[in-house]
This record gives sequence, C-alpha cells and structure tokens, in this order.
Amino acid sequence: MSSTANYFVLPDLFSSSTAFHDATNPHWKRASAESRRWVNSYAVFADRRRAFFFQGQSELLSSHTYPYAGYEEFRTCCDLINLLFVIDELSDEQCYGDARMTGDIFLHVMRDPSWSDGSKLAQMTGDFRARLVTTIKPKTFRRFFENCEAYIESVVQEAGLRDRGQVLGLEEYVKLRRENSAVRVCFGMISYILGIDLPDELFADPNFQSLYFNAVDMVCWANDLYSYNMELNSGLEGNNFITVLMKTQNMDIQAACDYVGRHYKKLMDDFVSAKASLRSFGPEVDADAKRYIEACQHWPIGNLVWSFETPRYFGARRDQILRTRVVPLKPLEREPLKEDA
Repeated sequence: MSSTANYFVLPDLFSSSTAFHDATNPHWKRASAESRRWVNSYAVFADRRRAFFFQGQSELLSSHTYPYAGYEEFRTCCDLINLLFVIDELSDEQCYGDARMTGDIFLHVMRDPSWSDGSKLAQMTGDFRARLVTTIKPKTFRRFFENCEAYIESVVQEAGLRDRGQVLGLEEYVKLRRENSAVRVCFGMISYILGIDLPDELFADPNFQSLYFNAVDMVCWANDLYSYNMELNSGLEGNNFITVLMKTQNMDIQAACDYVGRHYKKLMDDFVSAKASLRSFGPEVDADAKRYIEACQHWPIGNLVWSFETPRYFGARRDQILRTRVVPLKPLEREPLKEDA
C-alpha cells in the first residue's frame, strides 16, 4: 500500500484472542450513572468537549475489564478510569511544563490526602483516593502508587516529545507506552478488587513478569492500532505504535498495521507460555496468583470489544469497520454529540 493510501485494513486481533473470554460487570449501569454524575459535578470540560468525553463510555471499558468486581470496588474502578481519562484529555493539550503541573497535582493528593491547591483535579483525586484506601492492602497500595508515579512521569515525557515533534524508536516507545497508557495503573486495581496482597517475590519472577507485560502490551498495541485514525485527526499521532513503525522502520501504514497484528499474536502466545511455566510459590500464593492472572486476561479482550462498542475510535462507522476491518483515512464521521444529563 502506498504512502498516499486513503484507507488501511485492521489485522484480526479477535482471532488471536480466543484464549480469553469477554464478560461484563452486572453493576456497570448503576455504577456508570453514579460515576458519570461524579465527573459531571466538577464541570472539568466545556459542554462540547464534555459530550465527546462521555461519548467514549469509559465506564463500559471498566465493565469489560473488571467484570468480577463487587459494586463498591467496581464503582471505584469507574472513578479511576474516568479520572485517568480526565488527566489524559487535559495533558494531551499541554506543553511539558503544564503537563508536569497537572501530574504533580494528582501525585501530591495520592501521596497526602490533606494536600490541595483547590483545583478540580485535586478534589477529584481526593475523592478517588478516599474510596480506594478503605480496603486496599499495604503492598498493593505501594505498587499502585509506584505505577501512578511512573504513569505521570511518562505523560510528562510524552508532552516533551510532542513539544519537540520527536518520535521515539520502537524499543524506547515500548517502555514509554507501557507507562503513559495507564494500563499498569489499571492493573494495579486488580489486587484491590480481589482483596489480596501478592508478595514482591511473585512480581519479581521472570515468568510472572513475562505474562504481566505481555498482557499490558496487548492492550497498548491494540489501543494504538484502533486509535490511530482518531489521533491522526487530532494531531496526536506521534504517540502511537503505527507512527513509530512508519517513521523508524520505514513501513507504510498497511505494513505497520500488519506488523501490529503479528506482534499481538506473539504477545498472546508468549503470555500463554509464561502462564504455563509459572512456578509454585506455595498453596496460598498460588491460589491468589491464579485469580490475579485470570483477572489480567479480561483486559486485552475487554479492550478489543469496548473499542467497537463506543464511537470513540471509529465514529458512526464502527459496526461496519468491525465487519470489514477497513478504516478510511479521513475525518471520522462522528455521531451527534449529546449533552449528558
């Protein structure tokens, strides 16, 4: 396909994902409405941008990726993903310095709930933290906060790259994307939901790290593939695997998409292999690790399904694109934006 192509064909990631099974959370409609009212109460965005934000239905993503969560834990997850989308929407339009200030507000409150600069972001973060700490275990919170720090640092780095118009090489971008995608922050909620506190020994195990990062990477690579046209239309395509492959590996857009499909299958195969090779850590840890790994599996498949259930990435043509896998390279045909009640 030439560099002037006006469409590209998505690889079939669903056919590579048959080892995982999608599900939805039975509490999602109630929790979605409550979490949405919570975000709306802070009026972070102007009307039209707010409508686009809610059109993405981030709570539905939570439903697909945390289908096993009880109501209270699920509502907290909805609030987190909404909060992360708020940070993402804000930082996408900010320079390096402003993104640093936004990120520091989030981290200050997560570190010290008594801290506040009076901003809406500080208040939202405080609300989320208060819900989280009621039941989260000590090691789980430590890891969660460390992931939050890495996430913010990578978001700030992304803003600096955007300021300079710089595209990273593939190896560097893989490391950045694992963090600025916030997927590791979201994985940090799994132990909280399950009420477990896994030992550091497990997280340091090579096979566990392999399956963990393969699951994280599946979400990241799929998200960049599916969001590419939206980001291209928004001028934000620099932070995307498709752009990285085109710029640094001398690929056209179709070759880059095909590469993503092959790599996604390899990630899946490596996940399954690492899972089968994981050693025993004793009966109690093994039982908790099994639950954690099963919960991780909901993220890659849930992300795929959600991406075609909302108009965020493919607009009004999402059903057609799901059937044909052909994505026109032109402005998205947006569904009419509706004000959220």
